[in-house]
Amino acid sequence: MSRQADRDVNHALRARFDDVVSQYQRLRTGLDDIQERLSKLAVTEESADGTVRATVGARGQLIDLRLSREIYRRGDPDELARTILRTVERAVARTGDQVQEMVGEYLPPDSAAAGFMRDGNFGNLLARQDRIMREAGDDDAR
Repeated sequence: MSRQADRDVNHALRARFDDVVSQYQRLRTGLDDIQERLSKLAVTEESADGTVRATVGARGQLIDLRLSREIYRRGDPDELARTILRTVERAVARTGDQVQEMVGEYLPPDSAAAGFMRDGNFGNLLARQDRIMREAGDDDAR
């Protein structure tokens, strides 16, 4: 009976290992594709009134800003600043969604990296390791 249990555990571990290796190989194979797609990613948003167009890259960096001539007739620099900020923020948000979608094609949805991509919470990257360390400490205390 004990040998059968050992075989079952070994089989389950081997299946999990094969799954992890498969996920890693898929991610590694897709890395060049992701990098290429990210290098070309540019998202443009236009303000509601059409006076501001902002384009951002994959890291959310502003790579182009266009102001229509109409903007100069208004004369309110604070309104212009708010319009630019809102337009850039929308472009950055859309970019983040697109980057998350691209990378999500290669990461398991429940992975720490995918969680970080969704919410930007660095603690999520360490949560699994923290849990493992706590469990190891609990085992040592027994």
